[in-house]
Amino acid sequence: MSGTEPGPGADRPVIFFNRFYAPDHSATAQILSDLAEYLAGKGRDVTVVTSRAIYGQDQGLLPPHEERCGVTVIRTATPGGRRGMAGRISAYLAYYITAFFTALRMARRGTILVVKTDPPLLSVPIAIAARLRGATLVHWVQDLYPEIAGAYGMRLADGPIGKLFAAIRNWSFRRASAVVAIGDLMAERIERMGVTRDRIAVIPNWSNDIDITPLPIRSPALRQDWGIPADAFVLEYSGNLGRAHEYDTLLDAAIALRDRRDIFFLFIGGGHMSEQLAARVDQLGLTSFRFAPYQPRERLSESLGAGDAHWVSLRPEFEGLVVPSKVFGICAAARPVIAVCAMDGELVRLLEPGYACLAATPGDAAALAVAITTLADDRPRGDRMGIVARDILDRHYTKARTLERWRALLDRMGPQQMRIVGTAQQNRVSDV
Repeated sequence: MSGTEPGPGADRPVIFFNRFYAPDHSATAQILSDLAEYLAGKGRDVTVVTSRAIYGQDQGLLPPHEERCGVTVIRTATPGGRRGMAGRISAYLAYYITAFFTALRMARRGTILVVKTDPPLLSVPIAIAARLRGATLVHWVQDLYPEIAGAYGMRLADGPIGKLFAAIRNWSFRRASAVVAIGDLMAERIERMGVTRDRIAVIPNWSNDIDITPLPIRSPALRQDWGIPADAFVLEYSGNLGRAHEYDTLLDAAIALRDRRDIFFLFIGGGHMSEQLAARVDQLGLTSFRFAPYQPRERLSESLGAGDAHWVSLRPEFEGLVVPSKVFGICAAARPVIAVCAMDGELVRLLEPGYACLAATPGDAAALAVAITTLADDRPRGDRMGIVARDILDRHYTKARTLERWRALLDRMGPQQMRIVGTAQQNRVSDV
């Protein structure tokens, strides 16, 4: 399947739904912007229905309508004061309602509606609108709620209300012509929800692998700015550190390695858990940690290249609910990964321990310390693993390959409910 021949859906308008879009720089906004602009560049009629909000800001609104790189962007009414639980709920409700009525107004028989998962359960109102208007529905799943809320420890999500929400969400998934998961374990969960395998496609997220290039040197200017010796071994984290990640194992390993003056821990980004981690580091008096803000996108190669290896964490209960897609940027920078995760999880399947990553289970600080010192004491091995990581990306997960996979999927959306392929392995990007 090359995806080069136009299919029955090649001329059909596509409308995307997600709460954030460019120029917002959140992860879901960047991924969606890449795909929408790619399709528009291929001659598609593409519209994005989004909010006027900027991620992480409770004030400030983007214009209600604009054209960006060939994409029509419609931004719905968005309340101010979006911080806190009450503000978040009001922002969600406003987008549910306005997105639903916008879908009713714009969708026609033959229109393809692609709905992402921000806010949670957005699939439900858009599925109703698609059914009323006879439009084709595609779900693009980035995470699974209410299961994530249950993994966070929210009792409500595991009770009758959570089960009701899950049942409604599952109905919306079963109404879709296609459900796109970003990982194999997520696809397996979706199948258990009653979605037939022939309606599930696995298309992972991507990195900007053209602009992110491997750097043989370790970004000496940035290291100098952050007070890190040029010859130190740096274990880096880049991005948002959220509740799905676990840092206690890393802290315990850092305590065990506190006498290793040549090992540093660098955190670039933010997030609720990042603030907690910084406070814990301060309490413990660990001097080997450095914290830096998000770096401009044009400096991503340099910031990702500051580390000798990258730490990635995913709590086992979140396997299949989210996928740490930041790993693709790490691979693009040709850096090895040191993962703290389940040994049968998505990261381990992707990077194969010993080849492009080393791994330890959550709570096993001793194994993590061994992984860190292994690469700190054998820098050439880390370089070789980084080359393998980039090769994995180039062979299977490039941005160009993945965007083409999306185009091919949408092209196959004919008037009737389409059938994709039979198994998750057939659906992988590497088969395009």
